[in-house]
Amino acid sequence: MRSKFEMGFIGVTVFITLLFFLVIGSMFLIPSFDGFLRALFSEEMRFAIQLTLYTSIIAAILVMIFSIPIAYTLSRYEFPLKSIFKIILDLPMAFPEIVVGIALLMFLGANGIGNFLEFLGISLVFNETGIIIAQFFVTFPYTVKIIYSSFEGIDTRYEFVSRSLGYSEIKTFLNITLPMAKNGLFAGSIISLARCIGTFASVLFVGGGILMKTETLAISMYLNLSTGDIDLAITSGIILVIISLITIFVMEKYLDKTV
Repeated sequence: MRSKFEMGFIGVTVFITLLFFLVIGSMFLIPSFDGFLRALFSEEMRFAIQLTLYTSIIAAILVMIFSIPIAYTLSRYEFPLKSIFKIILDLPMAFPEIVVGIALLMFLGANGIGNFLEFLGISLVFNETGIIIAQFFVTFPYTVKIIYSSFEGIDTRYEFVSRSLGYSEIKTFLNITLPMAKNGLFAGSIISLARCIGTFASVLFVGGGILMKTETLAISMYLNLSTGDIDLAITSGIILVIISLITIFVMEKYLDKTV
């Protein structure tokens, strides 16, 4: 017999979960089937999907490459101003994404290092590179946090034993620490990819939101809503939802098997 307390909490959980399901599911009811197919196989949609996956995969790989050593450093080593470094890395998570986009545009544009980069023949805004940079900066703090928590959960005695047996720091890191943190690393990589795919405001500012040039799926939703093409806009949203569902399903399935 369930207690009233338990039933109350289960009821709240079921209610809010169903509410989320209905809100997200309503998107699938808006376009007609013919309109959805037209939008799905359009040249613009194919371009948006390819650009989104291409930039997101590159950005997610870069995020993981830099997140692992930084997260390990913050979890294991003590150095001056460490707490300040942690606060700075966490700051973008507290900002609206649009703030990150504006900050990046100011830094990379004429008010920042833009003129110097232009002198060198380098352009980092209003192109694919700008999209990757925006995705990286938005995603990076979340991934560092996930991997940092994973490293923090590993008993350092395993590393001490490895070192006492004559293994170097790098061998201990590669053969002991990383394998023990594999769940966190996997979760971090999946979350990184999903976050990169869904990045909007910062990509709009740094990438420029240019039709058929810097048009990711999230940007496609914005541009087509602005022009009144609801089928294309909603189809972009549906694809984003499907990609997110797949990534989360894969993560949950993998973690269930490895926990």
